[in-house]
Amino acid sequence: MADEPHRERRRALLGVAAALAASPRAFAQRSYPERAITLVVPFAPGGIADLTARVVARAMGATLDQTIVVDNRPSAGGIVATSTVVNAAPDGYTLLLLSNANAISASLFRKLPYDVTRDLAPVGTLGFFDLVLCVDSGSRFRTLPDLLAWARANPGKLNVGTIAIGSTQHLAAELFKTRAGVDALVVPYKGTPAVLTALRAGEIDLAFEILGPTLPQIAGGAVRPLAVSAGRRNRVLPTVPTVQEAGVADYDVASWNALAAPAATPAAVVGRLNAAIRDALSAPPVLQRLLEMGVRPQPGSPAELGMLLAGEIRRWREVIRAARIEPQ
Repeated sequence: MADEPHRERRRALLGVAAALAASPRAFAQRSYPERAITLVVPFAPGGIADLTARVVARAMGATLDQTIVVDNRPSAGGIVATSTVVNAAPDGYTLLLLSNANAISASLFRKLPYDVTRDLAPVGTLGFFDLVLCVDSGSRFRTLPDLLAWARANPGKLNVGTIAIGSTQHLAAELFKTRAGVDALVVPYKGTPAVLTALRAGEIDLAFEILGPTLPQIAGGAVRPLAVSAGRRNRVLPTVPTVQEAGVADYDVASWNALAAPAATPAAVVGRLNAAIRDALSAPPVLQRLLEMGVRPQPGSPAELGMLLAGEIRRWREVIRAARIEPQ
């Protein structure tokens, strides 16, 4: 009988241990995070990816009751930022702003110091942002079908401007050529301002650019949008058709941002972060700010992000090969 209290106490302790083992997510939600989180961004401050990261990180920090510090580490292909996160402790305190640039880099570089599908744990998507196909306000092309009809009647004469070789814009233009069946010259420029200057000067006939940075030029009447790249219309430009609606079948391109953590990050921590993303993207001020930037907020599960990344790697590998772009 004297041992009965000891047995009862032991059974109680075992019960607590079993409960914790059975619900690691609940345990992680109580203990994580206990300090500031670093979000490594592979782009320079001020761009749409950086601004998206900062808007969402601020809201996530409020949910998690911890500061999320944005650490900008721009480099070719996002290699520096991605390497930093891949080599960080898998504890949820170092995150990466993942994007389709990571998917492109998988085929654009001969050898990377990591495998994004193996060395990163997907957390969740933040949002998608469309590209816009635009012409100068004085262009003879009033619609995308007009432009395509002219390009097919005049092979090799259509000049399309984008930013650097291997960028989403550049590869989206190369994919457009293939899907539309047109012979056109894709001309790369150093940045968005140079592309828009060339468009207005008549050096190029059509520009492919991210919608957000182009909105002021559209609103001011300097350029005219012919189509958006995604499979559905953008609510910021509701009267502008998609490329598919304009007659180019099977064309659906959107840039995207997401969060990833080092591989082996506990599933409970990933789940906590994913829930924080969903909370952030449901906040009206966050929704409004992202929509103003031309971003479509769209949270997703870790599994969905993993499938998106794998699919984008396959898609852009085919485009890079078809465009005969030599890996760096």
